[in-house]
Amino acid sequence: MSDKLLCEIFKSSRKDEMYLYVDKRQGLAHVPEPLLASFGKPQALLTMILTADKKLARASAADIIEAIDSQGFYLQMPPGNETNLLTEHLAQQHSGNPPGE
Repeated sequence: MSDKLLCEIFKSSRKDEMYLYVDKRQGLAHVPEPLLASFGKPQALLTMILTADKKLARASAADIIEAIDSQGFYLQMPPGNETNLLTEHLAQQHSGNPPGE
């Protein structure tokens, strides 16, 4: 795991308080297409140097860095809606309908 990471944060155009954290150098290249479809058009919000000891409001900086290192992104879900969004995403996958239909 890296000590620090130049991180870009995107806001979802579809879901309030949903954010994608990615390595600024890689951008959205490692974010799966179905996730981007559910996320909506990513709106660049902030670029920052993220260190494992940085204090963040709703997520551990170390967990974010680890997720970006291992899968290329970290998805921050809206508070209290994680279960509903997961259920919605799984239902869309099983029905074959694109998000929002």
